[in-house]
Amino acid sequence: MKNILNHLYEHHTITREEAKNLLLQMANGEYNQLQIASFLTVFNMRSITVDELLGFRDAMLETCLRVDLSAYDAIDLCGTGGDGKNTFNISTISSFVLAGADVKVAKHGNYGVSSPCGSSNVLEHLGVVFMTDESILQRQIEEANICFLHAPLFHPAAKAVAPVRLRLGVKTFFNMLGPMVNPAFVKRQMIGVFSLELARLYAYLYQKQENSQFSIVHSLAGYDEISLTSPFKLISNKGEFIISPKELGAKVLNPNQIEGGNTIDEAAKIFLNILKNEGTEAQKEVVLVNSAMAIQTALRGKKELSFEDAKATAQESLESGKAFESLQKLLKLSPQLV
Repeated sequence: MKNILNHLYEHHTITREEAKNLLLQMANGEYNQLQIASFLTVFNMRSITVDELLGFRDAMLETCLRVDLSAYDAIDLCGTGGDGKNTFNISTISSFVLAGADVKVAKHGNYGVSSPCGSSNVLEHLGVVFMTDESILQRQIEEANICFLHAPLFHPAAKAVAPVRLRLGVKTFFNMLGPMVNPAFVKRQMIGVFSLELARLYAYLYQKQENSQFSIVHSLAGYDEISLTSPFKLISNKGEFIISPKELGAKVLNPNQIEGGNTIDEAAKIFLNILKNEGTEAQKEVVLVNSAMAIQTALRGKKELSFEDAKATAQESLESGKAFESLQKLLKLSPQLV
C-alpha cells in the first residue's frame, strides 16, 4: 500500500487491474484503517478515472454474494448520496410507491455516511430485518413487490471499509459504486448522482451495458435526485435532456421543503408520514415526480407511458394506501415473522 499511496500522492492514476486488486485486498483485510482512509481520501482530491471506477466495480461484483431475482425483471432506485443536502429518503419512499403500483423493486442501499439517515438506517428503524436468504427475498418481492438488499451483507469490501467511511463522514468513491453493484444484477435502474461529472461518467458506462434500461438524474442545484429546487439533467437510453420543474407541471421548491430531519427518528417519522399520504404537498410532489420517472424506466421497452400517466400511476399508489401496504407486507415478511 505504501508504494501505491506514494504513486497516487504524486498525482498518478492506477490501472483497472490495479484498482481491482487493491479493493480485493481491502476486502481480505490486508490493510489497516489508516491505510484505507488515506486511500479513500485520494479520490476526494481529484476526479476518479473510468478505469479506476471500473476496477473497483469489478472487485465488488467478483466478491459479492449474488442473489437471483432475474425472474422479476426488477428495478433499483438508488442514489449515490454524497450531495450533502440532507433530504428525506426520496428514492426509498419512491421504491415503495412503485411496489404499490405492482412494479417489482430490488432496492440496494446502505447506512448513511455523509447524511444522518440512509435507506438502511430508516428501514432498520422501522423494523425491516436485513438478510441474504434468497428464498425470503424472492417471497418478499413476490408478495410485497419489493425486497431490500443491505450492501454490507452482500459486499465484503463494503463491510471492510464501513468503519472508516463512517468515521470520515464524507462521500468516497464507494458512493459512486453503490448503484453499480446491486447484487441482484438488475437490468433496470433509476440512478441519482451528486455531480454532472459523475452523471457523464455513469452515462458512458451504462450505455455500454447490453439490455439495460436506465435513467440517470442530477438536479443542477446539486442534488442526487429530482429535487424540484432547480432544473435537472436526465440521461437515459433515449438521450440527454435538461428538464425544469415547470415542464413536469410542478412548482419550484425551496430546499427547506424537502429536508430530512437531523436524526434517524425524525427521518423515520417523515418517511411514514409521506408513505401514509400525510406529508406536505412539497414532499408529495417530489416523491411523485421521482416515482413517475422510475415507473417510466421500469416499463420502458414493455409499455411506454407518458410522464403524466406514470405520475398518475404513482399518485394512485400513494393516495390509495397501496404504497404503505407494501411496507407493511415487507415488515410481515421479515425473517423473525416468517
